[in-house]
Amino acid sequence: MASHVSMLTATDARSHIHLIVGSNPLAAGRCGQSLGAGASPILLAPETAELHYALQKRIDDGEVKWIKEAFRDEHLFTLGREEVGHIVDAVFVTYGPRDPLSAHISSLCKRNRIPVNVVDAPQLCTFSLLSTHVDGPLQIGITTNGRGCKLASRIRREVAASLPPNLGAACSRLGDVRRKIQEEDHLLHMALADGDDVDDSIDQSANFNKLVTEADLDAAKNRRMRWLSQICEYWPLKRLAAITDDDVSTILKSYEDMGPAESIGKSSTPSSNPTDRGRIILAGSGPGHPDMLTRATHKAIQSADLILADKLVPSGVLDLIPRRTPVHIARKFPGNADAAQAELMERAIAGVRAGRVVLRLKQGDPYLYGRGGEEVAHFRAHGLGDRVLVLPGVTSALSAPLFAAIPCTQRDVADQVLICTGTGKKGRPPAPPEYVPSRTVVFLMALHRIGGLVAELTAPVEAETEKEKDNKEGVEGVSGGSARRQLWPRTTPCAVVERASCPDQRVIRTTLDRVVEAVEHEGSRPPGLLVVGRACAFLNEPEKGRAWTVEEGFRGLDFESALETL
Repeated sequence: MASHVSMLTATDARSHIHLIVGSNPLAAGRCGQSLGAGASPILLAPETAELHYALQKRIDDGEVKWIKEAFRDEHLFTLGREEVGHIVDAVFVTYGPRDPLSAHISSLCKRNRIPVNVVDAPQLCTFSLLSTHVDGPLQIGITTNGRGCKLASRIRREVAASLPPNLGAACSRLGDVRRKIQEEDHLLHMALADGDDVDDSIDQSANFNKLVTEADLDAAKNRRMRWLSQICEYWPLKRLAAITDDDVSTILKSYEDMGPAESIGKSSTPSSNPTDRGRIILAGSGPGHPDMLTRATHKAIQSADLILADKLVPSGVLDLIPRRTPVHIARKFPGNADAAQAELMERAIAGVRAGRVVLRLKQGDPYLYGRGGEEVAHFRAHGLGDRVLVLPGVTSALSAPLFAAIPCTQRDVADQVLICTGTGKKGRPPAPPEYVPSRTVVFLMALHRIGGLVAELTAPVEAETEKEKDNKEGVEGVSGGSARRQLWPRTTPCAVVERASCPDQRVIRTTLDRVVEAVEHEGSRPPGLLVVGRACAFLNEPEKGRAWTVEEGFRGLDFESALETL
């Protein structure tokens, strides 16, 4: 039988009328679930039926109404709410699939578009109940689509056990922050500059990290909401779960002025001997997986007095930080990068002058598009050059293609690798590289402007068009016949690799002519990069008839599982 995927929804069942058919223990459970969702369950069972004791108690307490009759068709159309024509909102049949009444009720409900659930009979149901974990406003549901409810329960327990405690309370607090910001900033209903903070079912849009210029007044007015969205996306769940009312106040006050923000949940004590101890360590944390840390960086994490982390440093790495160590995560979002960077530099200098070992923790490698060089120059300018130590890291520019099964220098396919940025200083587009058939190009910081980048690769940019025009007109000082940049064929294979080496790694394989559409359709999962070149298709031949394919998940460092299969 062909598998199917259900549409998972969250139903507001408050004031709904649920009809529960049967009197067994499952009927008692269905009544409990109905009451938990705010609905009013009506039990339909003959007066002679033997009621489960939990059912009897709920009836005695007035929580459940008992209609002491056998099922009749008219019950579906007479026991519901007046505002919906007395039609019940949902029906739960607890008799099982072998009882002829189950099939009859299912058929009748389907014919009249009444949601129906029949125990142990997926073919008779129009909806199923998920195995759920509830923590305040946070609900997590697991379904196997009728393939095995016990397995769904096991998976749900495993998922729930992996979550940090108090995450539901954090959802409530962050929800309160969002509402307060909306109330205080009247333009917030158009905020986030991409307007996508509206639905739990929607992933981050392709514009999540798009550039915001100083002239973008709406974004400036809405910077607190943008900061909140970045917190929810980048902070580790453990730190979100530990958020306090004081932290909420700090978030609400953020960017009213550009004063320093407090580190979350921690404080640090100055060293008694500042002259001897103070130093700054710039370290790369690799692409994401904590096993990709160098031993030197891991030692620095364990021994630092203060950690200043970029927002892209993943939770798996931040989880290694000792609880005693104060951590400040950069308040960077598009349009605020320079101010947030200056704040980090001020904190680092203050820390080292107070005698602390300050770890400036970055993703990837500090010197590969990590602003590490300018940070070292900044510290030197403040007389701290001899206090700076730089530790290398595994760059995603080379490791992400590997995790996506892209051999960048595959023999007879590619003999060179070029690493580029997709976004220049102040958001200006950099000069696009020319097409070389034997070259693999990796673009960092490019996905937020993927449309512009593809256009620059596959067609002449304005400066090239103007130069060619001048050459044709014989402008003085310009020699004619200069070589034009070789443009990239739109059929060139490419791949978008997001959150490389993290559990939610995603790879989108396509071609230059379809990558913009693919990213807009699939949404954004930062951080990510773009790999372009024939090497992208060497181990991953395109599927005929498909514009792009999507691969989810990462198990590249699961040594134990790999050994077990041998």
